[in-house]
Amino acid sequence: MPLPRLLTTVALAALPWTVLAADWPTRPVTMVVPAAPGGTTDIAARLLADRMSQSLGQTVLVENRAGAGGVIGTGAVARAKPDCHTILMGNIGPLASNYSLYRELPYGPDAFAPIKNVLLVPNILVVNQDSLLTSVEQLVAQGKGKALTMATSGIGQSPHMSTEMFKQRTGIDATLIPHSGAAPAVTALLGGQVDAMIDNLPSSLPHVQSGRFRALAVTSAERVAELPDVPTMAEAGVPDMVVSAWFGLVAPAGTPQPVIDRLYDAASGALKEPQVRERIAALGAIPGGEPPAEYGAFIQRERETWRKIVEAAGMPKQ
Repeated sequence: MPLPRLLTTVALAALPWTVLAADWPTRPVTMVVPAAPGGTTDIAARLLADRMSQSLGQTVLVENRAGAGGVIGTGAVARAKPDCHTILMGNIGPLASNYSLYRELPYGPDAFAPIKNVLLVPNILVVNQDSLLTSVEQLVAQGKGKALTMATSGIGQSPHMSTEMFKQRTGIDATLIPHSGAAPAVTALLGGQVDAMIDNLPSSLPHVQSGRFRALAVTSAERVAELPDVPTMAEAGVPDMVVSAWFGLVAPAGTPQPVIDRLYDAASGALKEPQVRERIAALGAIPGGEPPAEYGAFIQRERETWRKIVEAAGMPKQ
């Protein structure tokens, strides 16, 4: 290489990312959702996309890539070049519990750089409006006395793991019926194909409010403002079952910190907007607040929590 060109190349390589990041993004940013449309992961992504687009000056495109408990979409992001134009709206499954549920994954714990926890929502135990079950106590009694079926929205997702925890806390023998996402699981319960389900609150809340579902309990430490008459699990007789489903952004490992910071600021700004906060409150959710380092530590703690549940359940690895 001629000396002048070599010197220019070296100079460019030496430029701090704080300078280079000023021109980022140079094209649309893809936010991959490793779940089907209609679930809370999808809701969280679409809450942010438009407003992050305005902040970043480029369109943020939501791309649903469901399948294999979130592995397909998450693996695609892990393999993406750390060129700062592909990010993931992850959740407990692909970022935490899957490490205990699968023998092999196309990504490791260090494949991602944390950006921000976006939403925290309780889960909710619901039955069809036509069900004879009106309380957790009755459901537990049925689960101990005869066959009980419970829908789940995919292997490793928060509803699935919460259902496993519920089985362990109550001693019931329920048959879990997995679905590819929240929407198919909700449809199964609406159609009376299963007896009950634990779901993320946002995807079942409209059906509770319309009377098509009967809510038996929520997994939050306190009652949910939108459903003041629905008891917590502790109030319903199931102690030690406080669970928050979480949904947050990560980028491929190697994404420069200044870009992570810009994504964090864009997401944080979106979550502060009144219309977004109203929508979050209507979902019975709260916005996440951890900066990247704290969010990464949170994910590590979640991996350990759900590893214990998986091992206690004796769940075979996929």
